[in-house]
Amino acid sequence: MDRLTSLTAFVRVVDAGGFSAAGRKLNMSTTMVSNHVQSLEDRLGVRLLNRTTRKVGLTEIGQTYYDRCVQILADIEQADDIAGALQSVPRGTLRIFTNTHIVQFLAPAVAEFLATYPEVKVDLAIGERHADLLDENFDLAVQIIPPRDSSLIVRSIATWRHVLCCSHGYIEQHGKPEQLADLETRNCVRHVNYPYGFEWQFVDRKGAPASVKVSGNLTSNSGETLKLAALAGVGVFLAAGFLVRDELESGQLVRLLPEYRPVELTMNAVYPHRHHLSAKVRTFIDLLARHATEQQKLINPYS
Repeated sequence: MDRLTSLTAFVRVVDAGGFSAAGRKLNMSTTMVSNHVQSLEDRLGVRLLNRTTRKVGLTEIGQTYYDRCVQILADIEQADDIAGALQSVPRGTLRIFTNTHIVQFLAPAVAEFLATYPEVKVDLAIGERHADLLDENFDLAVQIIPPRDSSLIVRSIATWRHVLCCSHGYIEQHGKPEQLADLETRNCVRHVNYPYGFEWQFVDRKGAPASVKVSGNLTSNSGETLKLAALAGVGVFLAAGFLVRDELESGQLVRLLPEYRPVELTMNAVYPHRHHLSAKVRTFIDLLARHATEQQKLINPYS
């Protein structure tokens, strides 16, 4: 028999003063209550209750065992209450991993989350790599590249596009590309995690797909490094829109070939479990999705 149920039955018999009364409280037959107590006594090899036709009473060993059982059941109830509270209201530390160029998008959501839920802490790790959520004990990753582990849960937070751009210095030295094919002979700085490799993908004004194979003297897994290279005039950059938003607005970078729209991609929240998702993870993902809607220009400027 289930040991915890047997403990509960034993305590209820003592509290209620009999098997029938305990059965009514537990919605259990008198026979089943008696069987649970007998199972405990058989397991322990001792008599816990003295039974008569009129009442039951604790033996000396039974009294000691009863006191401990009451404490155990109270501890379990308290643990259940704590777990329920953690599941309903964000508490504890939320460990997030994201890439450097997404921090600009993520930061406002983190700030609101901390301000709204004072019992939560955020541990935000940043890097240009694929984090192992399970081995590194992250609750959540916010990233553009789909995870390698197919067992992880992926929720789309926002859609976004790249922006094809370069600096004024590059145009002055090499001229402005006038058509997509011109990129084949240009120095293009490239992100190693671009999902289509060295073939940059676009959609033309009529909605037809278009692509161009590019090459260049700089590839990196760091968006910031590629942006600095583009600002220095090293080459043409197919950049995440939110990474170069400020530079486009200030005129430090120039948008190229606006008649070609880079293909739409998704920003994802990735987490290990779908069932019994903790309140801190669930609430933060919902908040992040709302921020994505409110900040669509930040995610997808000049698209």
